[in-house]
Amino acid sequence: MSKPVFYTFGHSVWSAAPELAIAELGYPDDAFETKIVNLIEGENFTPEFLKINPHATLPTLVADGKSYTNTKDVVHHIVEHAPKKAAPGTAIIDTIHAGRIDPNAPLFFARSEGELQEKASGFPSTFARNRQNSLEKNGARPEAAPFKAFYDEKKAANGGILAIYKGEASAEAREAFIKQSIQHWEALAAFILNELPAALPESGFIGGATPGEDDFHVGAWLTRIVQLTGGSAAKDGYKSLEKETKKPVSPKVAAYWAAWVERPSFKKVYANGLH
Repeated sequence: MSKPVFYTFGHSVWSAAPELAIAELGYPDDAFETKIVNLIEGENFTPEFLKINPHATLPTLVADGKSYTNTKDVVHHIVEHAPKKAAPGTAIIDTIHAGRIDPNAPLFFARSEGELQEKASGFPSTFARNRQNSLEKNGARPEAAPFKAFYDEKKAANGGILAIYKGEASAEAREAFIKQSIQHWEALAAFILNELPAALPESGFIGGATPGEDDFHVGAWLTRIVQLTGGSAAKDGYKSLEKETKKPVSPKVAAYWAAWVERPSFKKVYANGLH
């Protein structure tokens, strides 16, 4: 039987969820064939990858002749087939993947003209430009014909962000973008202050003394938000969140972060920095 093929990328927030699961649950180092899909260069937009995952997202897992094309399904398969058992997932998984608290959007969002200029002259603009170039190039290939609707939709959405960065969008579109950015960060702050503590235990993990299925998702999400706010992998690295919450975060969040950063799995997955 061939090995499962795991498609991942080191800067992907959601690829970290199954990576944490693999590291935690006793899989041998050679259990998966790992293939890197460089999101920064837009390699996820090739027709070849779209045939595997029509959503063009990571993580992706191909196992037993089936493609698992979203984080929830990838992690669930890894947990179900792991050498070590972990507590099964609950409703918090769907909550943490809700669009209103998307951990990827803040990379592009800007809440002021000054922040917008920083994004336009920095990595977010380069990332958006690389994505657009890949979409244009791959979308023009004959093999891309079955995915025309996908390419058209993605080019329009990503192109809209690029137009804002390049100063080519209308004043109304620019204002709407800044408003949307503010609202998104407000939703993230509210979640950190209210819903997240309600889902966490006083100590340890949602899954118990060791991480369970829920924790691989929540841990990856929290790590990205800590990184976006300038935090670190130190036990008090979560305090960067308070720049957004404007008040101390719950002791539950503090304890949860401290529990994660001590795990060998966390240190392995984030060895090159939080993402």
